[in-house]
Amino acid sequence: MELKSRITEQLAIDYPIIEGGMAHIGDGRLAAAVTNAGGLGQVAASGFSPRRFREQIDIAAQAANGSLGVNVPIGTSFNYQAYFEIIREKKDVLSAVSLSSGDPRGHTQMLKELGLTVMVVVASVRQAVVAEEAGADIIICEGFEAGGRNSPMELTLFTLIPSISKHVSLPVIAAGGISNGKAMLGAFALGAEGVQVGTRFIATEECAAHETYKRSLVEAKDEQSTVIERSIGSVNRVLMSPYVQEVQKREEKRLPFYDLFTYINGQRNRIAAIQGDMENGWVHAGQGIGAIGSITSVQNVIDEYIQDMKQAAKQLDDNTALLMKT
Repeated sequence: MELKSRITEQLAIDYPIIEGGMAHIGDGRLAAAVTNAGGLGQVAASGFSPRRFREQIDIAAQAANGSLGVNVPIGTSFNYQAYFEIIREKKDVLSAVSLSSGDPRGHTQMLKELGLTVMVVVASVRQAVVAEEAGADIIICEGFEAGGRNSPMELTLFTLIPSISKHVSLPVIAAGGISNGKAMLGAFALGAEGVQVGTRFIATEECAAHETYKRSLVEAKDEQSTVIERSIGSVNRVLMSPYVQEVQKREEKRLPFYDLFTYINGQRNRIAAIQGDMENGWVHAGQGIGAIGSITSVQNVIDEYIQDMKQAAKQLDDNTALLMKT
């Protein structure tokens, strides 16, 4: 099934599916697998030192047969300039860069001058308009359903896609809870031209996540995606566990940030995601976890998305025809 949109044209990919940036596990092997399956693989800067980031881009470039991207958080707490230098160095093997967790103004033009397609992750209409004015090529509209760091505005994807599509002229990629082809079709119906997938790619053979993490996602129910860090003005969507429950209890006590940080820092994420120590750390999980079902290859995941979307489109046509008769 051929899927063509402004997203596939701008990114030179077969399917309008891109890999979300995932700290610690968004490495070169996974990025190459997504690219080789027809999507856009992205190496994540978060969770990797600049040296390791460079290494992962090299690994992806050597194994990939198509377009590659990178994701860089541009918040004030992240040393993004060091990663921009590596992107400048590796620009010939990259096609795109996505910017998240910050203001894109001051960065987009430099990246476009390198010949890269610039995508900006947003969580509101205002942010989308700012990104377009800053020179972004593509808007990634991320709803509160997404695993990982989210906007404290907590707007859902169902709300965001039509609103953002109405206020910007750029193509929109939907992110957050897109765990199968039915959700993908729904995003397209609302105005998106592509989807970003994160959590579903974790439960794949090519992902560096620990087997315990992958198995936990497969066995999880949809209500086990929860949020921590609200007490400090942040939103971090994670997989429910005894450790996470303990974090939430501590938040209820309104502990000061320096006390809570011991339990929520990035190292706690790493030991759970990479080492499988779920008793002493937490892992990210979007709200689509209930639809994962198995650990399989990236190629199978993308094939399933396309086939599932095709079947859902036929069902939608049948349902629409039935409704029009009544």
